[in-house]
Amino acid sequence: MELEFLTGLVVAFRDARDWQQFHLPNQLAAAISIEAAELQEKFLWKSPEEVASLSSDAPSRVTIGEELADVLIYSLLLAHELNLDPAAVIQDKLAKNAEKYPIERARGSASKYTELR
Repeated sequence: MELEFLTGLVVAFRDARDWQQFHLPNQLAAAISIEAAELQEKFLWKSPEEVASLSSDAPSRVTIGEELADVLIYSLLLAHELNLDPAAVIQDKLAKNAEKYPIERARGSASKYTELR
């Protein structure tokens, strides 16, 4: 599905409930952070083995998917409210990251770009 189509579905859902009044950019940014924290909670205090097993546990996958959907929904709404094209901002950010993290220096490294050698 295209991002524009998904954004339309999310906006239609919101507008049918008259929720735009609650969706100022600062509120949407806060909602993204809160939902991201709820997503993180699903992995908190889990061993690497437990995290790996989450992908094969159907109920866990559903719960994680729901939390991820919340993050994505609020992200699409924030982009919509700020008249940002999600595809364009992602492409722009990937281009900037490609400059900061050239393959020959960043491959296999988790270091920040300022620490790459």
